[in-house]
Amino acid sequence: MNFPFYIARRYLFSKKSTNVINVISAISVVGVAVATMALVVTLSVFNGFHDLVASFFTSFDPQIAITPTKGKTVAADDTLLAKVRELPEIEVATECLEDQALAIYQDRQAMVTIKGVDDNFDRLTHIREILLGEGTFELHAADMNYGIPGIRLADQLGTGYRYTEPMRIFAPRRQGQLDMSNPTGGFVEDELYSPGCIFCVQQARYDKGYIITSIGFARSLFDQYGMLSSLELRLKPGSDFEAVKSRIRQICGDSFYVKDRYEQQDDTFKIMKIEKLIAYIFLTFILVVACFNIIGSLSMLIIDKRDDVATLRNLGASDRQITRIFLFEGRMISVVGAVIGILIGLLLCWIQQQFGVIALGSQAGAFVVNAYPVSVHPTDVVLIFVTVIAVGFLAVWYPVRYFARRLLAR
Repeated sequence: MNFPFYIARRYLFSKKSTNVINVISAISVVGVAVATMALVVTLSVFNGFHDLVASFFTSFDPQIAITPTKGKTVAADDTLLAKVRELPEIEVATECLEDQALAIYQDRQAMVTIKGVDDNFDRLTHIREILLGEGTFELHAADMNYGIPGIRLADQLGTGYRYTEPMRIFAPRRQGQLDMSNPTGGFVEDELYSPGCIFCVQQARYDKGYIITSIGFARSLFDQYGMLSSLELRLKPGSDFEAVKSRIRQICGDSFYVKDRYEQQDDTFKIMKIEKLIAYIFLTFILVVACFNIIGSLSMLIIDKRDDVATLRNLGASDRQITRIFLFEGRMISVVGAVIGILIGLLLCWIQQQFGVIALGSQAGAFVVNAYPVSVHPTDVVLIFVTVIAVGFLAVWYPVRYFARRLLAR
């Protein structure tokens, strides 16, 4: 057995001659454990919110979206897009055209994003799972075009689940000059009818600003016949997602952006990652402060074991071995604190997942979820353990060598 490690283990768990040293050692372990537990719980809560937001986008966003790098639209029969459609892994390909317009219903109005999609949009996404109302997913019937607004937009316009009157949609004309004597002539006007339902993604960007309709209506409104702003894809089950995405990027080259669900919402997830990183950095600083307790504990232990040090030197122990004893002592305190903190943190996360002890608000239903979401990622647990060990080892290295050198010099 490693001689310094054996002695350090005996020192850690044995009773000291001065009881206060035992107390300070226990406080050191508790300090490291609490800081570690805080890291586990905090990062897991950030993961929970990340996964929660991702689940909302999953109902609306496609697996892969292809958009032009230059301009807002591209020809639907583009040769590169045709090659992408022919890939054997593609199960659903939907042409989409979206742009800004003005929606007016009775005496209310709002700026909206008209998203025109193919009839297979319900096969591309989980749109049917987020519809509210008595109607179903329909985009057109005969010569009528249906419009499905987001829940907050429906509230803003006062349409309810089913609007009885047609919703008027205005978009600027792409051709010609505006005649100031007839301003309305500079706009294309069309009407949307209600299919008896609205959608609820539970994200303000969509719920407050989007209307889903047929791509034929959008092309007519925006004078973009034969054009699309994005080609949205769904892969066959069992496909290697990353490999297919990489192949599509090779086909599209510099002409198109190819984005998965997370990249489509890059701003949102980037902010969440930055917040998580800042929380990790601040809690690591707290961990550093907690490690100062280890320095105090070791300095008192070194003083307490002066007679033992003299005995060990008489028995043939080298100065390096004696120094390593106290280094191992500090490192074991860090390891024990890290293990205890991780176990307690995982237990608290499990309790929150199962019972939702900490609620988001006092009123049920006020938020999307009633309790703070928690998701434990194994990579985070490994990162936390490595961080605690590294901080603990670095914190005790110089102080132990300094105190041990002074003790051994006597």
